[in-house]
Amino acid sequence: MSLPDLSPLPDILVEPILRAALTEDLGRAGDITSAAVIPAKARMAAVMAARQPGVMAGGTVAALAFHLLDPGVETRIIIPDGAAVAPGDVVMTIEGPARSVLGAERVALNLACRLAGIATATAGLVAAAAPHRARITCTRKTTPGLRALEKYAVRAGGGANHRFGLDDAVLIKDNHIAVAGGAGIAIRRARAHVGHLVKIEVEIDRLDQLDEVLEAGADAVLLDNMTPAELAEAVARIGGRAITEASGRITRETVGAVAASGVDLISAGWLTHSAPILDLGLDMP
Repeated sequence: MSLPDLSPLPDILVEPILRAALTEDLGRAGDITSAAVIPAKARMAAVMAARQPGVMAGGTVAALAFHLLDPGVETRIIIPDGAAVAPGDVVMTIEGPARSVLGAERVALNLACRLAGIATATAGLVAAAAPHRARITCTRKTTPGLRALEKYAVRAGGGANHRFGLDDAVLIKDNHIAVAGGAGIAIRRARAHVGHLVKIEVEIDRLDQLDEVLEAGADAVLLDNMTPAELAEAVARIGGRAITEASGRITRETVGAVAASGVDLISAGWLTHSAPILDLGLDMP
């Protein structure tokens, strides 16, 4: 697979997450095990290695965890985020004061394993959806506090990001429609309320809702839990007047048929809330 064009996450976004995680792990007295059994001046060299095949993500995050705990720890990334890994591949080398390396090890691995797992799952859906035009995208179903990292991991896996929060796009769902009194009413109210650069998407789960949504001028239509045949009919009826997004029960086995319907986007919440980790370990060579 070709490497995605990834913009690195700014340290200013990642540091607060890592500082909180390191503080949680080190507690009130620090790593008492390492302090008790390892001399203060001892140094060690280690590697972060893959134990499963997958797609790497979170290497730069892990490296920053070591540096934040001790700037004297030196890391070198061997396999960049977005690249494929095989069992035994060395992802990163780490060298420095032994107490510091071991003190940051778990935080670094927890995040790297989590993010690489998301990237791997995303890459699987991307591959299964090829050669159709649909892009794989995530949702807001992210771990609280880790959204920026998890959405980055989706990009590392070749996917695209949906909205980052409630404030950067309008997504009118079934409960909004029920309270507002109809999809058309909700869209018109949203159009009058938000700025001209804000997109409006509306979720529907029946084809008979489509005309009202299109007439009201939605920018995108989220087609929820529809069959591939229903999705294809919706795409044909929309005819390019709005962006089409399919969601609901998207798996590696079903995504190809969904993509073949002609939708523009396929969203899967499980990429960020349920993807299994990619097993990475810290080993001494």
